[in-house]
Amino acid sequence: MSKKTEKVKLAKDGSSIDFVQSDSLPTSTKKVRQSPEIEGFYRFIYENDLRTEAVDVLDQILLRRREERDASSGKKSKK
Repeated sequence: MSKKTEKVKLAKDGSSIDFVQSDSLPTSTKKVRQSPEIEGFYRFIYENDLRTEAVDVLDQILLRRREERDASSGKKSKK
């Protein structure tokens, strides 16, 4: 097995996911997208056909962050 395919490890019963972390932190947004952790995450999502679920999770995270930001700045959320 090549080192590239070992970045994401899924338990046989599917109960856990293990991502292998790199030692260096990316310094730009382009490098973040190319980081092994993000690449492994995207590969896991694609290979397990979890695209719809991943979008739902990201939408919930973005909504929560927007609400927290608006609450801390005293603004009401626009929708």
